[in-house]
Amino acid sequence: MNPYALGIIALFVLFVVVLLARTVRIVPQARAGIVERFGKYKETLPAGLNVVVPFVDKVRYLIDLREQVVSFPPQPVITEDNLVVSIDTVIYFQVTDPIAATYEIANYIQAIEQLTMTTLRNIVGGMDLEETLTSRDQINSGLRGVLDEATGKWGIRVNRVELKGIDPPPSIKDSMEKQMRADREKRAVILTAEGQRQAAILTAEGNKQSMILNAEGDRESLILRAQANRESAILRAQGEAQAITNVFQAIHDGQPDQSLLAYQYLQMLPKIAEGDANKVWVIPSEITKALEGLGSSIGEVAGIPQKSGGVRHRVDYGSTEPAVLSGGLDNELSSTTKAVEDAIAEAEHAANPGSGRGTPDAAPADDAAGDAPAEEPPATPPTT
Repeated sequence: MNPYALGIIALFVLFVVVLLARTVRIVPQARAGIVERFGKYKETLPAGLNVVVPFVDKVRYLIDLREQVVSFPPQPVITEDNLVVSIDTVIYFQVTDPIAATYEIANYIQAIEQLTMTTLRNIVGGMDLEETLTSRDQINSGLRGVLDEATGKWGIRVNRVELKGIDPPPSIKDSMEKQMRADREKRAVILTAEGQRQAAILTAEGNKQSMILNAEGDRESLILRAQANRESAILRAQGEAQAITNVFQAIHDGQPDQSLLAYQYLQMLPKIAEGDANKVWVIPSEITKALEGLGSSIGEVAGIPQKSGGVRHRVDYGSTEPAVLSGGLDNELSSTTKAVEDAIAEAEHAANPGSGRGTPDAAPADDAAGDAPAEEPPATPPTT
């Protein structure tokens, strides 16, 4: 075959391929193609397979109709209190009109960035640092309203504006940290003081209740103790009164005389010798004279007879039989008893010479009708 003919065929096939490539255009989903004919807008191609006039129509732009996210770098912004803060923003927008986005603005992304920066400076310039840090929602709403109004004629809809970060200067950060630390310490001190106050109040109330209960317990204890002491004193006084009554009744019933008082004196002599300091006790040899003086002194006491007629009511104190002693001890006791009886008789005779009992021999005569001579007189209760 002629090589010239082959070249012509190859050129024809290439022409056909180029022609088809310029005629058939495939637009992806969520995209829009802007077609120009001789440099003038002709139509917008939808997603899918489209046919254009080759070498006449040209797809100039392919516009993305999806929502786009653009993050702008931090921008320095001056607040109302003359503090410079860095704010970086994130904008969510979507192209709603491909023709306006193509022919109304040259670069809508750059335009949105510059508009965001100027609007942000305008909004933050009317706030102080504290308000800027705590008014993110207010700043976002202000930015979105201004951007949506400005970009509407560009065929762009701003859906959302977010502030990624607000960074004050390092010195301001340090001051804010100190302030925050001081505020937290203040709140901690206040909470601690309130806790201590509540604890002190509860402790005081507890002490008050405890003191009240203790006082009530002490009062009841004192009342009961006073009642017990009163009853005890009454019973003791009644007992003492009864004892004194019994003693005086026994004394009056017994009708004591001077002989009994002399005998009581002799019984008190051993008690005088008691005690650690009494090493030696000498019985006077002239006991007869002492008894005579005792009898004369007793005789002068008013109301005490020198000789009584005996007890009115005899009290039975048990067996009156004398104990039998053996040896010289029995003889010694008998001689001592005899001496005591003689001394009593002599004292009675000295006190009352006309009584008819002038000699010691009169004592056994009285004992003949009663008890034995060696019998000791019954014990008489002590007088008060």
